[in-house]
Amino acid sequence: MAEEYILVGIRTVILYGLVLLIFRLMGKREVGELSLLDLIVFMMIGEVAVFAIEDPYVNMFKAVFPMLLLMSLQVLLSWFSLRNKSFRDLVDGKPSVLIRNGQLMKDEMRRNRYNIDDLMQQLREKEIFNLHDVEFAILEPSGILTVLRKGRKEGELSLPLVMDGIIQKDHLSSIHRDEQWLRAELKKEGYDQLDKIFFCSFEDGKWYVSTGQ
Repeated sequence: MAEEYILVGIRTVILYGLVLLIFRLMGKREVGELSLLDLIVFMMIGEVAVFAIEDPYVNMFKAVFPMLLLMSLQVLLSWFSLRNKSFRDLVDGKPSVLIRNGQLMKDEMRRNRYNIDDLMQQLREKEIFNLHDVEFAILEPSGILTVLRKGRKEGELSLPLVMDGIIQKDHLSSIHRDEQWLRAELKKEGYDQLDKIFFCSFEDGKWYVSTGQ
């Protein structure tokens, strides 16, 4: 009996160190910023580790192998997600504008299965009690609500206008601009080829452009 407890203790320490190492290798993120992909992999790795601890006589390699396989799969998919915006949107989702100029975007709320009680609670947490005080409210892929109050300068809502060489037309529409305006402005800044731009945003009348190099 004592040997079994010792075996469980040793396996617990080993698996704890292994899980910690795997999570560190998978990258640093706050819990609230975990993507759906991260969350699923973390849960599965935890379940495998618990199974290996509960049954001290299961072959250790059989427990470690699926954990390392899950880590490799997550790293591979994260790498692919970083280079493919369409895949990233599919896995992580996209930001959704829930309030525009004090008006509720009902279709977006329905699409995200987000009810008015959820919205009002998050607004109250930000000390906002009147929808008319809100210029924009954006539901981030992480579930966090980003709010821009009315009365601030135009451009203070910093949205990515180009990501991975792809124009974000929804974001352009949010700031009442179009693709022609974007191309003309970026050309003035010396950027003729938008497909070479890794990230671009416009805030307070200033451009931030990165080619990823």
